[in-house]
Amino acid sequence: MVKWEYATVPLLIHATKQILDQWGEDGWELVTVVPGPQGGNPVAYLKRPRD
Repeated sequence: MVKWEYATVPLLIHATKQILDQWGEDGWELVTVVPGPQGGNPVAYLKRPRD
């Protein structure tokens, strides 16, 4: 059975691709992006298998 670890990452509008690319390079998979608190910057939820 796969065990997962999760991360939440605030995204800066002008650097969204770079942020997600870096996390992807580190083995994280994007699950979803939702608006930030009070309509602020979006927040990405990511997961990857835990060692």
